[in-house]
Amino acid sequence: MIYLGVCGWPVAHSRSPQMHNAALAAAGLDGWRYLRMPLPPELFAETVRALPAAGFRGVNVTIPHKQAALALADRASDAARAIGAANTLTFSGGAIEADNTDAPGLLAALGESPAGRTALVLGAGGAGRAAAWALTTAGAADVAIWNRTPERARALAAELGARAVEKVPVADIVVNCTSVGLSDAEATFKALPVEADELGAGSLVVDMVYRAGETRFLEAARTRGARVVDGLEILVAQGAASFERWTGMEAPREAMRDAANTIAEP
Repeated sequence: MIYLGVCGWPVAHSRSPQMHNAALAAAGLDGWRYLRMPLPPELFAETVRALPAAGFRGVNVTIPHKQAALALADRASDAARAIGAANTLTFSGGAIEADNTDAPGLLAALGESPAGRTALVLGAGGAGRAAAWALTTAGAADVAIWNRTPERARALAAELGARAVEKVPVADIVVNCTSVGLSDAEATFKALPVEADELGAGSLVVDMVYRAGETRFLEAARTRGARVVDGLEILVAQGAASFERWTGMEAPREAMRDAANTIAEP
């Protein structure tokens, strides 16, 4: 048996196991299995280093481990190094190889080029780093980064040639890279520094969070005429890229999308 998995803390909400196991079945890889792996930060590095000996080919990495994943890798892609975080680890020849498929996944899910447009990234963690890097390298005219801890936004902006903001500007593209939205409570929605009235017609609003139904963030944007991109589309795009790195096969994207869209929340 060859194993894959997703490491996070928490990770119970992840639809990656259902999505990837559907992909493995569609590709005829009967000897492969994808697992959900809850790992607290203090056990992450030690556990991941032990996975190759347990039959693992690779893992996806989610909150809060993306920067730690890059740090423990023996080799890393140019994108992962530039972003400063990794969401995909591949075990090959005794080495741990790090890559970041969040960035190309985001750009693929947008459905349009961000070139020449203004962008606002909410959050400066692993997903925020990938989003800011993707938008900057794709030619966005301005990329503003907001984070609950301003120092983190300033540090990331300095690394990537973006700008940190404490008062958020109106932007053509808004990407929520915080964990707000995993819960649908009104209080969590109000934790974002964007007023619903700013998410209007002509704007593109993206939520990296995925859950059953739209998040309140996307619901507010859609109601006001914005085009919205759900986190499930980004999940499928980045997951397909990870699948192809691990298996060397073209990812069955429709099977992955169908599985991701039909899984009920735990």
